[in-house]
Amino acid sequence: MAHLHYITLNNYTTESGKTINAKLSYQTFGQSLHSAPIILVNHALTGNSNVIGENGWWNDMIGKEKCINTADYTILSFNILGNGFDNIPEHIIENYKDFTARDIAKLFALAIEQLEIKELFAVIGGSVGGGIAWELAALKPRLIQHLIPIATDWKSTDWVIANCHIQDALLNNSSQALADARMHAMTLYRTPESLTQKFGRTKKNDALYNIESWLSYHGEALESRFQVAAYKLMNQILRTIDITKDRPEFLEVASKIESDIHIITINSDLFFKADENWNTFVDLKSVKENVNIHEIKSIHGHDAFLIEFDQLARFLKPIFSNQLQSQKKLEQQVA
Repeated sequence: MAHLHYITLNNYTTESGKTINAKLSYQTFGQSLHSAPIILVNHALTGNSNVIGENGWWNDMIGKEKCINTADYTILSFNILGNGFDNIPEHIIENYKDFTARDIAKLFALAIEQLEIKELFAVIGGSVGGGIAWELAALKPRLIQHLIPIATDWKSTDWVIANCHIQDALLNNSSQALADARMHAMTLYRTPESLTQKFGRTKKNDALYNIESWLSYHGEALESRFQVAAYKLMNQILRTIDITKDRPEFLEVASKIESDIHIITINSDLFFKADENWNTFVDLKSVKENVNIHEIKSIHGHDAFLIEFDQLARFLKPIFSNQLQSQKKLEQQVA
Protein backbone atom coordinates (compact mmCIF):
# COMPACT_ATOMS: atom_id res chain seq x y z
CA MET A 1 0.00 0.00 0.00
CA ALA A 2 1.27 3.49 -0.85
CA HIS A 3 2.45 5.52 2.12
CA LEU A 4 -0.05 7.80 3.85
CA HIS A 5 0.87 11.50 3.84
CA TYR A 6 -0.71 14.21 5.98
CA ILE A 7 -1.65 17.86 5.54
CA THR A 8 -2.52 20.01 8.55
CA LEU A 9 -5.31 22.52 8.02
CA ASN A 10 -5.69 24.72 11.09
CA ASN A 11 -8.60 26.99 12.00
CA TYR A 12 -10.99 25.73 9.36
CA THR A 13 -14.54 26.99 9.92
CA THR A 14 -17.24 24.58 8.81
CA GLU A 15 -20.37 25.62 6.95
CA SER A 16 -22.17 25.26 10.31
CA GLY A 17 -19.80 27.76 11.95
CA LYS A 18 -17.58 25.39 13.97
CA THR A 19 -13.80 25.97 13.91
CA ILE A 20 -11.62 22.87 13.75
CA ASN A 21 -8.02 21.83 13.21
CA ALA A 22 -8.01 19.14 10.56
CA LYS A 23 -5.33 16.69 9.53
CA LEU A 24 -6.10 15.35 6.08
CA SER A 25 -4.44 12.11 4.96
CA TYR A 26 -3.78 11.20 1.34
CA GLN A 27 -1.94 8.80 -0.95
CA THR A 28 -0.35 9.18 -4.36
CA PHE A 29 0.18 6.54 -7.04
CA GLY A 30 1.90 6.43 -10.41
CA GLN A 31 4.20 9.34 -11.24
CA SER A 32 5.58 11.61 -8.52
CA LEU A 33 3.66 14.77 -7.73
CA HIS A 34 4.29 17.63 -10.20
CA SER A 35 6.03 15.37 -12.72
CA ALA A 36 2.87 14.43 -14.68
CA PRO A 37 -0.76 15.50 -15.06
CA ILE A 38 -2.63 14.96 -11.79
CA ILE A 39 -5.89 13.03 -11.42
CA LEU A 40 -7.79 13.40 -8.16
CA VAL A 41 -9.83 10.29 -7.32
CA ASN A 42 -12.55 10.72 -4.69
CA HIS A 43 -13.59 7.59 -2.83
CA ALA A 44 -17.15 6.39 -2.22
CA LEU A 45 -19.00 6.02 1.10
CA THR A 46 -17.09 3.16 2.73
CA GLY A 47 -13.99 3.60 0.57
CA ASN A 48 -10.66 5.27 1.22
CA SER A 49 -7.57 6.67 -0.45
CA ASN A 50 -6.14 3.23 -1.26
CA VAL A 51 -7.14 3.37 -4.92
CA ILE A 52 -4.81 0.71 -6.35
CA GLY A 53 -2.34 -1.96 -5.23
CA GLU A 54 -3.00 -4.34 -2.35
CA ASN A 55 -6.69 -4.01 -1.40
CA GLY A 56 -7.03 -1.20 -3.95
CA TRP A 57 -10.70 -0.68 -4.73
CA TRP A 58 -10.20 0.48 -8.34
CA ASN A 59 -7.44 -1.82 -9.58
CA ASP A 60 -9.58 -2.71 -12.61
CA MET A 61 -9.55 0.89 -13.87
CA ILE A 62 -6.23 2.38 -12.74
CA GLY A 63 -2.71 0.99 -13.07
CA LYS A 64 0.04 0.30 -15.57
CA GLU A 65 -1.49 0.00 -19.05
CA LYS A 66 -5.00 0.24 -17.55
CA CYS A 67 -7.65 2.72 -18.68
CA ILE A 68 -6.02 5.36 -16.46
CA ASN A 69 -2.36 4.56 -16.96
CA THR A 70 -0.12 5.21 -13.96
CA ALA A 71 2.83 5.44 -16.34
CA ASP A 72 1.34 8.70 -17.62
CA TYR A 73 -0.38 10.25 -14.61
CA THR A 74 -0.10 11.06 -10.93
CA ILE A 75 -3.07 9.68 -8.99
CA LEU A 76 -3.95 11.67 -5.88
CA SER A 77 -6.58 10.54 -3.39
CA PHE A 78 -7.57 12.14 -0.09
CA ASN A 79 -9.32 10.37 2.74
CA ILE A 80 -12.53 12.13 3.62
CA LEU A 81 -11.94 13.56 7.08
CA GLY A 82 -13.22 11.12 9.69
CA ASN A 83 -13.44 8.02 7.49
CA GLY A 84 -11.15 6.20 9.94
CA PHE A 85 -8.68 4.87 7.37
CA ASP A 86 -5.63 6.39 9.09
CA ASN A 87 -6.57 4.66 12.39
CA ILE A 88 -5.87 7.80 14.43
CA PRO A 89 -8.45 7.90 17.29
CA GLU A 90 -8.62 11.71 17.45
CA HIS A 91 -9.63 11.80 13.77
CA ILE A 92 -12.94 10.13 14.58
CA ILE A 93 -15.67 12.77 14.37
CA GLU A 94 -18.59 12.43 16.76
CA ASN A 95 -20.33 15.73 15.91
CA TYR A 96 -20.93 14.56 12.35
CA LYS A 97 -23.84 16.90 11.66
CA ASP A 98 -21.44 19.86 11.75
CA PHE A 99 -20.13 18.77 8.33
CA THR A 100 -21.43 18.94 4.77
CA ALA A 101 -20.22 17.78 1.38
CA ARG A 102 -19.08 21.34 0.69
CA ASP A 103 -16.89 21.27 3.82
CA ILE A 104 -15.10 18.22 2.47
CA ALA A 105 -14.62 19.92 -0.91
CA LYS A 106 -13.27 23.03 0.83
CA LEU A 107 -10.79 20.94 2.82
CA PHE A 108 -9.68 19.22 -0.38
CA ALA A 109 -9.26 22.62 -2.04
CA LEU A 110 -7.11 23.88 0.85
CA ALA A 111 -4.98 20.73 0.71
CA ILE A 112 -4.56 21.09 -3.06
CA GLU A 113 -3.39 24.65 -2.48
CA GLN A 114 -0.87 23.49 0.16
CA LEU A 115 0.44 20.92 -2.32
CA GLU A 116 0.97 23.81 -4.78
CA ILE A 117 -1.23 22.18 -7.41
CA LYS A 118 -2.41 24.80 -9.88
CA GLU A 119 -4.47 22.51 -12.11
CA LEU A 120 -5.97 19.03 -11.98
CA PHE A 121 -6.14 17.13 -15.25
CA ALA A 122 -9.23 15.35 -13.94
CA VAL A 123 -11.35 14.83 -10.85
CA ILE A 124 -13.24 11.55 -10.84
CA GLY A 125 -15.49 10.06 -8.19
CA GLY A 126 -18.36 7.64 -7.83
CA SER A 127 -21.44 8.12 -5.66
CA VAL A 128 -20.67 10.49 -2.75
CA GLY A 129 -17.15 10.93 -4.20
CA GLY A 130 -18.72 12.27 -7.37
CA GLY A 131 -20.89 14.64 -5.36
CA ILE A 132 -17.75 16.03 -3.73
CA ALA A 133 -16.25 16.37 -7.22
CA TRP A 134 -19.22 18.55 -8.22
CA GLU A 135 -18.78 20.62 -5.04
CA LEU A 136 -15.05 21.11 -5.72
CA ALA A 137 -15.73 22.19 -9.29
CA ALA A 138 -18.29 24.74 -8.09
CA LEU A 139 -15.80 26.08 -5.52
CA LYS A 140 -12.87 26.21 -7.96
CA PRO A 141 -14.41 26.55 -11.42
CA ARG A 142 -11.04 26.92 -13.19
CA LEU A 143 -9.10 24.20 -11.33
CA ILE A 144 -10.24 21.04 -13.14
CA GLN A 145 -9.75 20.23 -16.82
CA HIS A 146 -12.07 17.19 -16.82
CA LEU A 147 -14.85 16.76 -14.24
CA ILE A 148 -16.09 13.15 -14.19
CA PRO A 149 -18.96 12.52 -11.72
CA ILE A 150 -20.08 8.87 -11.82
CA ALA A 151 -23.35 7.43 -10.44
CA THR A 152 -24.00 10.64 -8.53
CA ASP A 153 -25.58 14.07 -8.82
CA TRP A 154 -24.88 17.73 -8.07
CA LYS A 155 -27.52 17.55 -5.34
CA SER A 156 -28.99 15.02 -2.97
CA THR A 157 -32.55 14.41 -4.16
CA ASP A 158 -35.47 13.85 -1.80
CA TRP A 159 -35.05 10.11 -2.45
CA VAL A 160 -31.38 10.16 -1.42
CA ILE A 161 -32.16 12.32 1.63
CA ALA A 162 -34.98 9.96 2.62
CA ASN A 163 -32.72 6.93 2.55
CA CYS A 164 -29.94 8.79 4.37
CA HIS A 165 -32.55 9.56 7.06
CA ILE A 166 -33.31 5.85 7.39
CA GLN A 167 -29.58 5.10 7.52
CA ASP A 168 -29.10 7.71 10.25
CA ALA A 169 -31.93 6.14 12.27
CA LEU A 170 -30.36 2.69 11.95
CA LEU A 171 -26.90 4.01 12.88
CA ASN A 172 -28.24 5.74 15.98
CA ASN A 173 -30.80 3.22 17.21
CA SER A 174 -29.90 -0.30 16.13
CA SER A 175 -28.15 -2.74 18.46
CA GLN A 176 -26.00 -3.80 15.48
CA ALA A 177 -25.85 -0.42 13.80
CA LEU A 178 -23.15 -0.96 11.18
CA ALA A 179 -24.45 -4.31 9.98
CA ASP A 180 -28.08 -3.20 9.77
CA ALA A 181 -27.28 0.06 8.00
CA ARG A 182 -25.05 -1.77 5.54
CA MET A 183 -27.71 -4.39 4.76
CA HIS A 184 -30.25 -1.67 4.06
CA ALA A 185 -27.74 0.19 1.86
CA MET A 186 -26.91 -2.93 -0.17
CA THR A 187 -30.55 -3.21 -1.28
CA LEU A 188 -30.26 0.36 -2.66
CA TYR A 189 -26.97 -0.31 -4.43
CA ARG A 190 -28.35 -3.25 -6.44
CA THR A 191 -31.65 -3.93 -8.21
CA PRO A 192 -34.30 -6.67 -7.86
CA GLU A 193 -33.17 -8.03 -11.25
CA SER A 194 -29.52 -8.14 -10.14
CA LEU A 195 -30.42 -10.07 -6.99
CA THR A 196 -32.67 -12.45 -8.94
CA GLN A 197 -29.86 -13.16 -11.38
CA LYS A 198 -27.37 -13.73 -8.56
CA PHE A 199 -29.52 -15.81 -6.19
CA GLY A 200 -32.70 -17.01 -7.92
CA ARG A 201 -34.43 -17.73 -4.60
CA THR A 202 -31.84 -20.41 -3.79
CA LYS A 203 -31.22 -21.43 -0.22
CA LYS A 204 -28.06 -21.80 1.83
CA ASN A 205 -29.89 -24.22 4.11
CA ASP A 206 -33.47 -25.03 5.04
CA ALA A 207 -33.81 -21.92 7.18
CA LEU A 208 -31.76 -19.37 5.20
CA TYR A 209 -31.98 -17.96 1.68
CA ASN A 210 -28.72 -17.12 -0.05
CA ILE A 211 -29.79 -13.47 -0.41
CA GLU A 212 -30.16 -13.29 3.38
CA SER A 213 -26.76 -14.87 3.88
CA TRP A 214 -25.19 -12.43 1.38
CA LEU A 215 -26.68 -9.39 3.12
CA SER A 216 -25.56 -10.64 6.53
CA TYR A 217 -22.06 -11.26 5.17
CA HIS A 218 -21.78 -7.68 3.88
CA GLY A 219 -23.06 -6.30 7.16
CA GLU A 220 -20.57 -8.32 9.21
CA ALA A 221 -17.70 -7.59 6.80
CA LEU A 222 -18.19 -3.84 7.20
CA GLU A 223 -18.09 -4.20 10.99
CA SER A 224 -14.55 -5.58 10.69
CA ARG A 225 -13.17 -2.56 8.78
CA PHE A 226 -15.36 0.46 9.52
CA GLN A 227 -16.63 2.42 12.51
CA VAL A 228 -20.10 3.68 13.35
CA ALA A 229 -18.84 7.27 13.70
CA ALA A 230 -17.31 7.11 10.22
CA TYR A 231 -20.51 5.74 8.70
CA LYS A 232 -22.61 8.46 10.36
CA LEU A 233 -20.30 11.13 8.96
CA MET A 234 -20.19 9.68 5.44
CA ASN A 235 -23.98 9.35 5.42
CA GLN A 236 -24.22 13.03 6.45
CA ILE A 237 -21.85 14.03 3.61
CA LEU A 238 -24.00 12.07 1.15
CA ARG A 239 -27.15 13.74 2.46
CA THR A 240 -25.80 17.29 2.04
CA ILE A 241 -24.55 17.36 -1.56
CA ASP A 242 -25.87 20.60 -3.09
CA ILE A 243 -23.80 23.00 -5.19
CA THR A 244 -26.65 25.55 -5.09
CA LYS A 245 -26.88 25.91 -1.29
CA ASP A 246 -26.62 29.65 -0.47
CA ARG A 247 -25.87 30.29 -4.14
CA PRO A 248 -27.90 31.10 -7.29
CA GLU A 249 -29.78 28.36 -9.16
CA PHE A 250 -28.03 25.40 -10.77
CA LEU A 251 -27.46 26.70 -14.29
CA GLU A 252 -25.86 29.90 -13.06
CA VAL A 253 -23.48 27.99 -10.78
CA ALA A 254 -22.67 25.14 -13.18
CA SER A 255 -22.20 27.34 -16.26
CA LYS A 256 -19.25 29.01 -14.50
CA ILE A 257 -17.43 25.66 -14.22
CA GLU A 258 -14.83 25.77 -17.00
CA SER A 259 -14.14 22.01 -16.91
CA ASP A 260 -15.15 19.62 -19.63
CA ILE A 261 -17.95 17.81 -17.77
CA HIS A 262 -18.41 14.09 -18.43
CA ILE A 263 -21.51 12.83 -16.59
CA ILE A 264 -21.62 9.04 -16.29
CA THR A 265 -24.94 7.60 -15.19
CA ILE A 266 -26.36 4.08 -14.88
CA ASN A 267 -29.67 3.16 -16.49
CA SER A 268 -30.74 0.94 -13.57
CA ASP A 269 -29.41 3.07 -10.68
CA LEU A 270 -32.12 3.11 -8.00
CA PHE A 271 -30.21 5.59 -5.83
CA PHE A 272 -28.90 8.39 -8.08
CA LYS A 273 -31.47 8.06 -10.85
CA ALA A 274 -30.45 8.26 -14.50
CA ASP A 275 -33.35 10.60 -15.28
CA GLU A 276 -31.93 13.20 -12.91
CA ASN A 277 -28.57 13.07 -14.71
CA TRP A 278 -30.18 13.31 -18.14
CA ASN A 279 -32.17 16.34 -16.99
CA THR A 280 -28.94 17.92 -15.73
CA PHE A 281 -27.26 17.23 -19.09
CA VAL A 282 -30.10 18.68 -21.16
CA ASP A 283 -30.36 21.79 -18.98
CA LEU A 284 -26.60 22.33 -18.82
CA LYS A 285 -26.12 21.77 -22.54
CA SER A 286 -28.28 24.86 -23.16
CA VAL A 287 -25.65 27.11 -21.53
CA LYS A 288 -22.41 25.11 -21.80
CA GLU A 289 -20.94 23.38 -24.85
CA ASN A 290 -18.33 21.16 -23.22
CA VAL A 291 -20.66 18.80 -21.38
CA ASN A 292 -21.23 15.13 -22.25
CA ILE A 293 -23.18 12.24 -20.82
CA HIS A 294 -22.63 8.49 -20.99
CA GLU A 295 -24.94 5.79 -19.68
CA ILE A 296 -23.79 2.42 -18.36
CA LYS A 297 -26.28 -0.31 -19.30
CA SER A 298 -26.51 -2.85 -16.51
CA ILE A 299 -28.98 -4.75 -14.35
CA HIS A 300 -26.75 -4.18 -11.31
CA GLY A 301 -27.91 -0.69 -10.36
CA HIS A 302 -25.81 1.84 -8.45
CA ASP A 303 -22.92 -0.58 -7.91
CA ALA A 304 -22.49 -1.01 -11.68
CA PHE A 305 -19.68 1.56 -11.64
CA LEU A 306 -17.71 -0.98 -9.60
CA ILE A 307 -18.78 -3.90 -11.81
CA GLU A 308 -19.12 -2.82 -15.48
CA PHE A 309 -15.46 -1.94 -16.01
CA ASP A 310 -15.47 -2.52 -19.77
CA GLN A 311 -18.25 -0.01 -20.33
CA LEU A 312 -16.72 2.51 -17.96
CA ALA A 313 -13.31 2.16 -19.62
CA ARG A 314 -14.89 2.73 -23.04
CA PHE A 315 -16.28 6.06 -21.84
CA LEU A 316 -13.12 7.16 -20.03
CA LYS A 317 -10.43 6.02 -22.46
CA PRO A 318 -10.79 8.98 -24.87
CA ILE A 319 -10.23 11.37 -21.95
CA PHE A 320 -7.11 9.70 -20.63
CA SER A 321 -5.45 8.14 -23.67
CA ASN A 322 -4.26 11.31 -25.38
CA GLN A 323 -1.12 11.65 -23.31
CA LEU A 324 0.58 13.99 -25.79
CA GLN A 325 -2.10 16.58 -25.21
CA SER A 326 -1.81 16.09 -21.44
CA GLN A 327 1.97 16.48 -21.56
CA LYS A 328 1.69 19.62 -23.63
CA LYS A 329 -0.67 21.05 -21.02
CA LEU A 330 1.83 20.21 -18.25
CA GLU A 331 4.70 21.85 -20.14
CA GLN A 332 2.64 25.01 -20.53
CA GLN A 333 2.13 25.09 -16.76
CA VAL A 334 5.86 24.75 -16.09
CA ALA A 335 6.91 27.28 -18.75
